[in-house]
Amino acid sequence: MLVITEPHLHVDAAALRGRQRDTLSLAWEERRWTRKRVVTARGREVALALPTGSVLHSGDVIAVEADWYLEVEARPEPVLAVTPRDRNEAIRIAFDVGNRHFSLALDGEALLVPDDTAMEQLLTRLGVKWERREAVFDPIGGGGHRHEPGTSPLDGHSHAHPHDHAH
Repeated sequence: MLVITEPHLHVDAAALRGRQRDTLSLAWEERRWTRKRVVTARGREVALALPTGSVLHSGDVIAVEADWYLEVEARPEPVLAVTPRDRNEAIRIAFDVGNRHFSLALDGEALLVPDDTAMEQLLTRLGVKWERREAVFDPIGGGGHRHEPGTSPLDGHSHAHPHDHAH
């Protein structure tokens, strides 16, 4: 059985040419597993033995073998999608969700939270507009959200950091 010990291999497309692509389709919590036996889309059994705190991201290549390679896919899962009326409401929702130690993801104008009874009760109490949806849940922070250095994960625009100015 193949044992995977690195959460991301740095390989270019040329290195994968001619090899069969296999995938491991995982929901958010599953992408945080560090020790688990899993079965790929093509039926290969592999073992994850990743460093503690590792998070697998969609598109990560985690194994390259002689005739195949393994790529992580984020699987859509049940979420609650909140559509804030304005920036202030979005900040209030994010604060209340974080205050309950739940993760939050962005999907266009919507805020995504896990489909959980506690979250449903919170959103109802806050009186915000929400709906159930199936979506890839890729939370902000916690290793779940990657963005280019110097860009905001909220709007994608560049923002200078205070320590980036020239002397």
